[in-house]
Order: sequence, then structure tokens, then C-alpha cells
Amino acid sequence: MDISDAAIEAGRSLFAGDCQFMLSVVRTPDLPEPIAPEIAFAGRSNVGKSSLLNALTNRKALARTSNTPGRTQALNFFDLGALRLVDMPGYGYAKAPKQVVEEWHGLIEDYLRGRVNLRQCCLLIDARHGTKASDRAIMDRLDAAAVAYRIVLTKIDKVSKSGLEAARADVAAAIKHRAAAAPEAVETSSQTGEGIDILRAHLAVISGVMDDKI
Repeated sequence: MDISDAAIEAGRSLFAGDCQFMLSVVRTPDLPEPIAPEIAFAGRSNVGKSSLLNALTNRKALARTSNTPGRTQALNFFDLGALRLVDMPGYGYAKAPKQVVEEWHGLIEDYLRGRVNLRQCCLLIDARHGTKASDRAIMDRLDAAAVAYRIVLTKIDKVSKSGLEAARADVAAAIKHRAAAAPEAVETSSQTGEGIDILRAHLAVISGVMDDKI
């Protein structure tokens, strides 16, 4: 994937600034005013969303991490000034009553369909496991809502070279005929930092911080 040096620098600059937790939202009426561009992060429970957000923002505990799937139970908003990051509830598993899970799904649906300042959704896929039925269901929702999204492979440090190639092939097949999906995935490791600068660069462009195409 070709990324310009200018885009890399713009991404570093964007995420070098102060990043503050804004609020947690569990009801659609409580969503903040759409006055800044937003990037949402979605993925199966325990895919590494919190770790990725911490790595992107150079923080150790901006977003809480846990080995317990389903910990994020709200839309959590983080403010970078020029950009907001939105950590969405994990899907595919949740230690919560059925009614609560249904409420999460309703909130996510409302957010995806009605958020005018949502620039892109980063859909995280664990490189060790590839896409699952729950991932494809979210892709269907994003396609139906006409929300642009990009696949972000996580935990690439945990797979072999052949395993990573298999994950790439799996993702390529999954997004092949999906108009809302970006054509290439970004491969990342929150542990080693691999791919973090590339993802920052993409987000700088998507957010409008840098007027460029990469």
C-alpha cells in the first residue's frame, strides 16, 4: 500500500495532540452535536479495539482494555479536536441480558444510519481468525446504510506469514463485491506498532485534516 510521506506526517501530527474522553452514549437522543468529523471503530468483542485506540493516540489507558469480551457497552466518544473517535460496542459475544444487547444493536443501527458527520467506519478483523458471519452481517448493515468502511486487520504479530496471507485472502474475498468497502485493508499490531502510522495517515485524509488521496 503506497502512502505518501506527507500523509504519514499529517497522521502523526493529528494523533500527537491532546485526546480526551468526551462521553459514553447508550441512547440515541444523547448523541453529541455532529459538529466534528467522526471515525467509528467496530469489531467483534475482544478484537482489540481498545488496544488499537490506545496505540493510535499514544496513550496507555485512553480506552480501557480487558480480556473479558463485551466490555464496551456504549458508544464511547473521544475528542482529538479536529476529529472524534467513536468506540462502538463489540458484537458477536456479550455478557449481558438479551434486552441490553438488543438495545446496543438499536443504538448502533441509529448511529450508522443517521450520523451525518460519520466519515468512515474502521471494521476490525482479528488476523488470527479472519471474517466471521457476524462480521459479514455488519458489512451488510454498513452497505445498506451507505457508510464507507475500511477493514483493519489486528494482532498481525500473533500470526505466521502464511497465516497473514490467508487473512488477506479472506478479507479480499469478503469485500470483493461490496461498494462501501475500501479496496485494501490496513494491517496493524497494537503491540509492535506495525501499521499504526499507515492507519493514522488514512484517518488524517478521511477527516479532512489533509487534502490528499492515498
